[in-house]
Amino acid sequence: MIRLLLLLGCLWFCAAANAAPAILVLGDSLSAEYGIPRNSGWVSLLQRRLEQRNSDYSLINASQSGETTDGGRARIASLLAQHRPAIVILELGGNDGLRGLPLTATRENLAAIIQSCRNHQARVLLIGMKMPPNYGVAYTRQFEENYRELASRYKIPLLPFLLEGLGEKREWFQADGLHPIATAQPAVLENVWKKLKPMLNDK
Repeated sequence: MIRLLLLLGCLWFCAAANAAPAILVLGDSLSAEYGIPRNSGWVSLLQRRLEQRNSDYSLINASQSGETTDGGRARIASLLAQHRPAIVILELGGNDGLRGLPLTATRENLAAIIQSCRNHQARVLLIGMKMPPNYGVAYTRQFEENYRELASRYKIPLLPFLLEGLGEKREWFQADGLHPIATAQPAVLENVWKKLKPMLNDK
């Protein structure tokens, strides 16, 4: 009986060791294909790129429309335990800003998520956002600084703005002016890919 248990344990360990490393995307509506056809968002495009490159990585999209950093903080432990990702793409904070939530709380929530990932030996790619100018210079500046400060503190790669380069093309956005249309998703992917690719090569 003991030998059988040891054998089963060894088989489980070997299977886990040989399992494809996972990339977990923890984001909001910008990563959850809000308002666009299914499988046309940047995360789906990333999945296809990984497949085309015969990458060892699998991809899990745990993004939810309307998600805040507080919600992500509440979910991260179970997601890490379930999927055991090697890399976490953290794209949260935009909804905090749009709701005018305290920036200190947003920073603390993101820090807690990053620390949870580190505790599970998962590397983090932090993706920043920007607020519309009508939120005031002080708020928008500190909002962006939150991401830079966290990236520096934890020494993790940072994409300062997910939608970099899209702002001058208003036709690439839905009627709300916030969410890119399907045609713009490849450009969003390229922004992410520039920061993610070096992480994939450094397994």
